Amino acid sequence: MAATIDQLIINSPWEEPGKHWRYDRESRTFSREEGRRPAGYVVATPGSKSFDDPGVFRELPEVNRIRPRVKAWRDAGHPGVTGTTRRLLEHWRDPELFEERRFFFCQLEAIETLIWLIEAPEGDRQGISVKGDGGPFERICAKMATGAGKTLVMAMAIAWQILNRVANPQDPRFAKHVLVVAPGLTVRKRLAVLEPTDPGNYHERFNMVPSALRERLRQGRVLVRNWHWLNWESDERVSRKRGVDKRGAKSDAAYVRDALGDIASVFNILVINDEAHHAWRVPAGKLRGVTKADVEEATRWIGGLDRIHRARGILRCYDFSATPFAPSGHESTEEALFGWIVSDFSLNDAIESGLVKTPRVVVRDDGVPAAATYRSKLYHIYQWVRDDLNGKAEAHEPLPDLVVNAYYLKTGWRQLGSGRRSTCRLRR
Repeated sequence: MAATIDQLIINSPWEEPGKHWRYDRESRTFSREEGRRPAGYVVATPGSKSFDDPGVFRELPEVNRIRPRVKAWRDAGHPGVTGTTRRLLEHWRDPELFEERRFFFCQLEAIETLIWLIEAPEGDRQGISVKGDGGPFERICAKMATGAGKTLVMAMAIAWQILNRVANPQDPRFAKHVLVVAPGLTVRKRLAVLEPTDPGNYHERFNMVPSALRERLRQGRVLVRNWHWLNWESDERVSRKRGVDKRGAKSDAAYVRDALGDIASVFNILVINDEAHHAWRVPAGKLRGVTKADVEEATRWIGGLDRIHRARGILRCYDFSATPFAPSGHESTEEALFGWIVSDFSLNDAIESGLVKTPRVVVRDDGVPAAATYRSKLYHIYQWVRDDLNGKAEAHEPLPDLVVNAYYLKTGWRQLGSGRRSTCRLRR
């Protein structure tokens, strides 16, 4: 039944979504549907130049095949996992710890999907094929809306990998050393919480690992680097430089020593790319609408990982992004979504589950100005605010309501309802 959206939040953040708002492109109305929204994304309608273009929904078929299998595996008690993995999974869902921390459904589903791909019985994974980016090492992507808490999922993946490797050093599925690559210095500082030795690390802050296993976790090493640390130069580029130093480009071994520091001597490193949409392989041919700086970043980022793989071996690479698109050389509507996405919790899902802030619609003043003054019909509001702000006020007096409301409209967001306080604790 067609309806207007009178209540955006229709799901619990701690349970699998059971309803969703479906948009009908023809009538431009919403209907509240039972069941979970299929995994997918929306692209602009080909040829449309309308600002309110509803777009075209495109399904992520591999994710939609994986979802029910992971659910069945979860309901069956996670068969096939190691003792260490089982202990973590039980700890993450321990009801006695809910007051201290309770992970969102989307966080648990993301980490369970990563675990399922590695540890579930082979028969459960029959017919699932995750294609990579054409490079020499495996890439797996978890698509999570901004604000859904992907940093915590990264921490869970690190704990899962390190603890399993420490428990069984001969198991080749797991890594004891992790390289986390960030898209900038600000993010790099924020991701320091992924290091088990960091004073504010998430493993202890959110009681992510049973206390008896925390010392084992510290036997692993997590190195967080800004992508600039992966910078490298080819012989061709070195030869074009002016100067007397003509030693040529660094060898892979020398490059790895500089890029990885203390973990430069280890093999089979696990890589985690945050905001992984910055890390894509540059296709042949000219790219439309892509800056030289973006191409440079992508080239250095992926090229650096290729060199690490040649010298030390990358076990696999976990990509996290809300928008895992890579330029394809075609029109923007044809941008290529990463083909190695295995789980998806979209912005619509996050909004309907109360995980992220809800955008407010701002009304634009598009009226015809007054003929005599050429002033907007809302000019009196500006004049009132200007005069009011220029007046004297006591220190205890609050700002005018109009100014406060304008601030919230300017930011474009508002806090959610009464449940907001309880859900914001785990969002990182």
